[in-house]
Amino acid sequence: MIRTHKFLLRPTARQASAMGEMLRDHCSLYNGALQERRDAYRHASKVTVRYGAQSAQLKDIRAFDPERQGRWSFSSQQATLRRLDKAFAAFFKRVEAGRKPGYPRFKGVGHFDTVTFPKDGDGCRWDSTPHDPQTRVRVQGVGHVRVHRHRTVVGRVRTIGVKREGDRWYVVLSCDQVPALPLPGTGAMVGIDMGVKHFLTTSDGEHIASPRFLGAAADDLAEAQKHLATFPKRTRQRTKKHRAAARRVARIHTKIRRQRLDHAHKTALALVRVHDVIAHERLNTTGMTRAPKPKPDPEQPGAFLPNGAGAKAGLNRSILDAGWGVFLAILANKAESAGRTVIAVDPRNTSRTCPSCGHIAKGNRVTQAKFECMACGFAANADHVGATNVLNRAGPALRGTA
Repeated sequence: MIRTHKFLLRPTARQASAMGEMLRDHCSLYNGALQERRDAYRHASKVTVRYGAQSAQLKDIRAFDPERQGRWSFSSQQATLRRLDKAFAAFFKRVEAGRKPGYPRFKGVGHFDTVTFPKDGDGCRWDSTPHDPQTRVRVQGVGHVRVHRHRTVVGRVRTIGVKREGDRWYVVLSCDQVPALPLPGTGAMVGIDMGVKHFLTTSDGEHIASPRFLGAAADDLAEAQKHLATFPKRTRQRTKKHRAAARRVARIHTKIRRQRLDHAHKTALALVRVHDVIAHERLNTTGMTRAPKPKPDPEQPGAFLPNGAGAKAGLNRSILDAGWGVFLAILANKAESAGRTVIAVDPRNTSRTCPSCGHIAKGNRVTQAKFECMACGFAANADHVGATNVLNRAGPALRGTA
């Protein structure tokens, strides 16, 4: 298996400054390579510059600017160019598919937050000494940085990333050859129904409340964003007060993200420990949170009919705050490590199907919380009915994999 570990770094002030310079120089390399591609396509008869040609220029770039580009790892700079190449590959793929292209954009210093080292020991070396409280990671041009290693790294370290989040620094290790640690079998199966009012409901009738971390921090976030918006555009990124206001907003968002991840990890672990098989709906959160298309008014050119965008925005915000996609990804990883089975089923009509007689109707869902079958009169909690139907649909899939 492949697993990722993320550890907090504890750099000195000098090391933090050096890592900040490393990010800025890699950001400059990324933007310069993007500018070269744009200029070549616009002014040189639509010539396409690819990764191979830009990577071949690195040696000359490092020799021309040894203070900024020559001091960092050659392989990490190649990884930055590959990052740009992947962005262009995704852009052309969207164009061919007829979707909104989204041309690769220049990165601001505050939005370029990761430097990747493709191989352990090439520009960055992880101290693999087990049970050593003085774990350090050696970064070329920075030095040996202390690591707060809160767990043992299992497997072989393949790639290393140095990441900045707000005013904190992290090292991200991608490891392969990670052995599975299967848990003893319990024989239990469960279906889960994701929701907004309840984070999830199980087929056993258990409700897990939605923590609503974004809603809890809404007042503080709104106040911080309002203060940030008071700075005129011409002075932004130029004063200490503006940078402090931006850091405050970033800290609030970082706290919300950590709370959401912590809740997802704990909830997923509780399910994996108790159940051998876990079934859930195959959710397309991107489509579910897409804004409704505008409806032109045929009687008034240039005007639009109401499309419920305001109400949909509130629902989208609640879905994104719940973090369904993050939770299901964590659940799949934990289940794989523990030797459990996770099954994704078709979500259509799970909340409209009677588990007693099988009757499907929109009217079966009386309210958000109440289900009452129009054919047989079966009544129950709507989320519980949805979770039960999810478990029932997982049966054929489970038999097919047996």
